[in-house]
Amino acid sequence: MLEQTIAAEAAFPAEMLLRKFDEGLPYEAYVATGKPDQQTAWEQVYAQASLTDEQRALVQSFTRQMKLIVLSGMWCGDCVAQCPLLARIAQANPEKVQLRLLDRDGHMDLAQRAQINGGLRVPTVLFAAEDGEFVGLYGDRVLSRYRAVAARNLGAACPLPGAPVPEDETRAALQEWLNEIERVQLLLRLSPRLREKHGD
Repeated sequence: MLEQTIAAEAAFPAEMLLRKFDEGLPYEAYVATGKPDQQTAWEQVYAQASLTDEQRALVQSFTRQMKLIVLSGMWCGDCVAQCPLLARIAQANPEKVQLRLLDRDGHMDLAQRAQINGGLRVPTVLFAAEDGEFVGLYGDRVLSRYRAVAARNLGAACPLPGAPVPEDETRAALQEWLNEIERVQLLLRLSPRLREKHGD
Protein backbone atom coordinates (compact mmCIF):
# COMPACT_ATOMS: atom_id res chain seq x y z
CA MET A 1 0.00 0.00 0.00
CA LEU A 2 2.84 2.41 0.83
CA GLU A 3 4.43 1.70 -2.56
CA GLN A 4 1.13 2.55 -4.30
CA THR A 5 0.90 5.82 -2.34
CA ILE A 6 4.46 6.79 -3.28
CA ALA A 7 3.77 5.91 -6.94
CA ALA A 8 0.56 8.00 -6.99
CA GLU A 9 2.29 10.99 -5.41
CA ALA A 10 5.08 10.75 -7.98
CA ALA A 11 2.64 10.38 -10.89
CA PHE A 12 0.26 13.11 -9.71
CA PRO A 13 2.09 15.67 -7.55
CA ALA A 14 -0.17 18.23 -5.90
CA GLU A 15 1.47 21.11 -7.76
CA MET A 16 0.67 19.50 -11.09
CA LEU A 17 -2.95 18.77 -10.20
CA LEU A 18 -3.50 22.33 -8.95
CA ARG A 19 -1.97 23.70 -12.15
CA LYS A 20 -4.12 21.43 -14.32
CA PHE A 21 -7.20 22.39 -12.32
CA ASP A 22 -6.43 26.06 -12.97
CA GLU A 23 -5.91 25.32 -16.68
CA GLY A 24 -9.19 23.43 -16.89
CA LEU A 25 -12.44 24.96 -18.07
CA PRO A 26 -15.76 25.09 -16.26
CA TYR A 27 -18.35 22.84 -17.90
CA GLU A 28 -20.15 25.47 -19.98
CA ALA A 29 -16.89 26.98 -21.28
CA TYR A 30 -15.58 23.52 -22.17
CA VAL A 31 -18.73 22.60 -24.11
CA ALA A 32 -18.45 25.91 -25.99
CA THR A 33 -15.11 24.72 -27.45
CA GLY A 34 -16.87 22.03 -29.48
CA LYS A 35 -18.27 22.13 -32.98
CA PRO A 36 -21.99 22.96 -33.20
CA ASP A 37 -23.06 19.29 -33.60
CA GLN A 38 -20.87 18.29 -30.65
CA GLN A 39 -22.33 21.05 -28.48
CA THR A 40 -25.84 19.89 -29.39
CA ALA A 41 -25.04 16.30 -28.36
CA TRP A 42 -23.65 17.42 -25.00
CA GLU A 43 -26.61 19.76 -24.43
CA GLN A 44 -29.09 16.93 -25.14
CA VAL A 45 -27.59 14.68 -22.46
CA TYR A 46 -27.32 17.59 -20.03
CA ALA A 47 -31.02 18.39 -20.57
CA GLN A 48 -31.94 14.73 -20.04
CA ALA A 49 -29.98 14.39 -16.79
CA SER A 50 -31.21 15.61 -13.43
CA LEU A 51 -30.62 14.81 -9.80
CA THR A 52 -33.41 13.49 -7.63
CA ASP A 53 -34.21 15.47 -4.50
CA GLU A 54 -32.36 12.84 -2.44
CA GLN A 55 -29.28 12.99 -4.66
CA ARG A 56 -29.25 16.79 -4.55
CA ALA A 57 -29.57 16.78 -0.74
CA LEU A 58 -26.65 14.35 -0.50
CA VAL A 59 -24.38 16.54 -2.64
CA GLN A 60 -25.45 19.65 -0.75
CA SER A 61 -24.44 17.94 2.51
CA PHE A 62 -20.79 17.66 1.41
CA THR A 63 -18.44 19.66 3.64
CA ARG A 64 -15.01 19.03 2.11
CA GLN A 65 -13.85 20.83 -0.99
CA MET A 66 -12.85 18.40 -3.73
CA LYS A 67 -11.43 19.02 -7.17
CA LEU A 68 -12.55 16.93 -10.15
CA ILE A 69 -10.15 17.25 -13.07
CA VAL A 70 -11.66 15.56 -16.12
CA LEU A 71 -9.64 14.50 -19.15
CA SER A 72 -12.16 14.55 -21.96
CA GLY A 73 -12.77 14.93 -25.67
CA MET A 74 -15.69 16.75 -27.24
CA TRP A 75 -15.62 14.10 -29.98
CA CYS A 76 -16.01 11.13 -27.63
CA GLY A 77 -19.38 9.43 -27.20
CA ASP A 78 -18.52 8.22 -23.69
CA CYS A 79 -17.69 11.81 -22.70
CA VAL A 80 -20.98 13.02 -24.21
CA ALA A 81 -22.86 10.37 -22.22
CA GLN A 82 -21.09 10.99 -18.89
CA CYS A 83 -19.52 14.45 -18.51
CA PRO A 84 -22.90 16.24 -18.43
CA LEU A 85 -23.77 13.99 -15.47
CA LEU A 86 -20.67 15.20 -13.63
CA ALA A 87 -21.74 18.77 -14.35
CA ARG A 88 -25.20 18.14 -12.89
CA ILE A 89 -23.64 16.68 -9.72
CA ALA A 90 -21.14 19.52 -9.33
CA GLN A 91 -23.81 22.17 -9.85
CA ALA A 92 -25.65 20.93 -6.76
CA ASN A 93 -22.72 22.14 -4.58
CA PRO A 94 -20.17 24.03 -6.70
CA GLU A 95 -18.24 25.30 -3.69
CA LYS A 96 -17.42 21.75 -2.54
CA VAL A 97 -17.50 19.82 -5.86
CA GLN A 98 -15.27 21.86 -8.13
CA LEU A 99 -15.32 20.55 -11.71
CA ARG A 100 -12.87 21.42 -14.48
CA LEU A 101 -12.51 19.79 -17.88
CA LEU A 102 -9.38 19.46 -19.98
CA ASP A 103 -9.09 18.39 -23.60
CA ARG A 104 -7.06 15.19 -23.39
CA ASP A 105 -5.08 15.90 -26.57
CA GLY A 106 -4.08 19.32 -25.28
CA HIS A 107 -2.86 17.93 -21.95
CA MET A 108 -0.92 14.83 -22.93
CA ASP A 109 1.49 15.32 -20.01
CA LEU A 110 -1.38 14.49 -17.64
CA ALA A 111 -3.10 12.01 -19.97
CA GLN A 112 0.08 9.91 -20.25
CA ARG A 113 0.23 9.65 -16.45
CA ALA A 114 -3.48 8.78 -16.19
CA GLN A 115 -3.55 5.89 -18.64
CA ILE A 116 -6.03 3.11 -17.96
CA ASN A 117 -5.00 -0.34 -19.11
CA GLY A 118 -2.23 1.25 -21.15
CA GLY A 119 -4.63 3.50 -23.05
CA LEU A 120 -5.39 7.21 -23.17
CA ARG A 121 -9.00 6.74 -22.12
CA VAL A 122 -11.64 9.44 -21.76
CA PRO A 123 -13.40 10.52 -19.72
CA THR A 124 -10.95 10.04 -16.88
CA VAL A 125 -11.56 11.89 -13.63
CA LEU A 126 -8.70 12.71 -11.29
CA PHE A 127 -9.91 13.52 -7.79
CA ALA A 128 -7.84 15.91 -5.68
CA ALA A 129 -8.22 17.32 -2.19
CA GLU A 130 -8.58 21.06 -1.61
CA ASP A 131 -4.78 21.41 -1.53
CA GLY A 132 -4.23 19.38 -4.70
CA GLU A 133 -3.24 16.11 -3.04
CA PHE A 134 -4.14 13.18 -5.27
CA VAL A 135 -7.11 11.17 -3.98
CA GLY A 136 -8.07 8.87 -6.84
CA LEU A 137 -8.70 8.26 -10.50
CA TYR A 138 -11.90 6.96 -12.08
CA GLY A 139 -12.91 6.29 -15.65
CA ASP A 140 -13.47 5.78 -18.51
CA ARG A 141 -16.89 4.26 -18.05
CA VAL A 142 -19.02 3.38 -15.06
CA LEU A 143 -20.21 -0.23 -14.82
CA SER A 144 -23.69 0.47 -16.22
CA ARG A 145 -22.09 2.18 -19.23
CA TYR A 146 -19.80 -0.82 -19.82
CA ARG A 147 -22.78 -3.16 -19.59
CA ALA A 148 -24.74 -1.10 -22.13
CA VAL A 149 -21.82 -0.95 -24.56
CA ALA A 150 -21.19 -4.68 -24.19
CA ALA A 151 -24.88 -5.42 -24.78
CA ARG A 152 -24.75 -3.43 -28.02
CA ASN A 153 -21.59 -5.30 -29.09
CA LEU A 154 -19.71 -2.13 -29.93
CA GLY A 155 -16.41 -3.71 -28.95
CA ALA A 156 -13.60 -1.21 -28.60
CA ALA A 157 -15.37 1.44 -30.68
CA CYS A 158 -16.39 4.64 -28.98
CA PRO A 159 -20.13 5.35 -29.35
CA LEU A 160 -20.84 8.21 -31.70
CA PRO A 161 -21.68 11.56 -30.17
CA GLY A 162 -25.33 12.33 -30.71
CA ALA A 163 -26.43 8.70 -30.55
CA PRO A 164 -29.41 8.66 -28.18
CA VAL A 165 -28.67 7.46 -24.65
CA PRO A 166 -31.61 5.64 -23.04
CA GLU A 167 -32.97 7.47 -19.99
CA ASP A 168 -32.52 4.48 -17.67
CA GLU A 169 -28.87 4.23 -18.72
CA THR A 170 -28.38 7.93 -17.97
CA ARG A 171 -29.98 7.55 -14.52
CA ALA A 172 -27.84 4.50 -13.69
CA ALA A 173 -24.62 6.18 -14.83
CA LEU A 174 -25.43 9.35 -12.86
CA GLN A 175 -25.95 7.28 -9.70
CA GLU A 176 -22.67 5.42 -10.22
CA TRP A 177 -20.73 8.66 -10.70
CA LEU A 178 -22.44 10.07 -7.61
CA ASN A 179 -21.45 6.96 -5.65
CA GLU A 180 -17.79 7.50 -6.55
CA ILE A 181 -17.95 11.21 -5.75
CA GLU A 182 -19.58 10.42 -2.39
CA ARG A 183 -16.85 7.83 -1.69
CA VAL A 184 -14.17 10.47 -2.31
CA GLN A 185 -16.08 13.01 -0.20
CA LEU A 186 -16.21 10.57 2.73
CA LEU A 187 -12.52 9.74 2.29
CA LEU A 188 -11.75 13.46 2.54
CA ARG A 189 -14.18 14.06 5.41
CA LEU A 190 -12.63 11.25 7.47
CA SER A 191 -9.03 12.05 6.52
CA PRO A 192 -6.96 12.53 9.72
CA ARG A 193 -4.80 15.08 7.86
CA LEU A 194 -7.79 17.21 6.86
CA ARG A 195 -9.61 16.75 10.18
CA GLU A 196 -6.56 18.10 11.96
CA LYS A 197 -6.30 21.00 9.51
CA HIS A 198 -9.99 21.96 9.91
CA GLY A 199 -10.33 21.05 13.58
CA ASP A 200 -13.30 18.77 13.00
